[in-house]
Amino acid sequence: AVLATALALLGSAVWWLVHRPLFTLREVKLEGPDHGTLQHVSPSTVRGTALPRIKGNFFTANLEEVRVAFESVPWVRRAAVRREWPNKLVVVIDEHKPLGTWGEDGKLISVEGDIFTANLAEAEEEGDLPEFNGPAGSEREVVARYRDLAQWLAPVQLTPEAVELSSRYAWTVKLGNGVTVELGREQNRETLKNRVERLVRIYPQLVARLQDRIESVDMRYPTGLALKASGLTLAP
Repeated sequence: AVLATALALLGSAVWWLVHRPLFTLREVKLEGPDHGTLQHVSPSTVRGTALPRIKGNFFTANLEEVRVAFESVPWVRRAAVRREWPNKLVVVIDEHKPLGTWGEDGKLISVEGDIFTANLAEAEEEGDLPEFNGPAGSEREVVARYRDLAQWLAPVQLTPEAVELSSRYAWTVKLGNGVTVELGREQNRETLKNRVERLVRIYPQLVARLQDRIESVDMRYPTGLALKASGLTLAP
């Protein structure tokens, strides 16, 4: 009985101490990885979305719930939360780095291949973003192919502006000069690379003959290609 009474008194004392005003949360500090600054996550957005979901004080706040609250904020890819004595929480935020747009519903895709929702105008502050599309679950594959295409097309100073993987898993790329290239399905790991390299070899000749009239090129043929160009006439 004496032990039980002592434990009850001790518990009451701890409860009283834990709930002192000293430990009421006074500050939530935001920072990027390695104490860096944040580019897109703003204090005003955090105040409106994450802070109202934080319950408790320095001791009783559930850090997992706080993490989830912050990861619901636009631009936040990942959050890590720690306590800082005596009344502060520090939230380290890893922001999404936008690579392009995804689909037709205004979503963005990050350099890691994650789909997220944020202000498109803010994402395009440094210029228009390339466009991506594909079946659900193909996001990382599409991003990887975009990087491959950028590398393969570099010898002729062409850049991919849009990359699409169809529901039949056929690839289409739109170049920065407006030309659409049909690359078809991947039969093996070298299929797309071989077709793009074939296009790169012949592209200077096509430009020399047709200049900027090329509208689309179909590279799905085993050894050749088909193209569509404006202003072509048949010789009599």
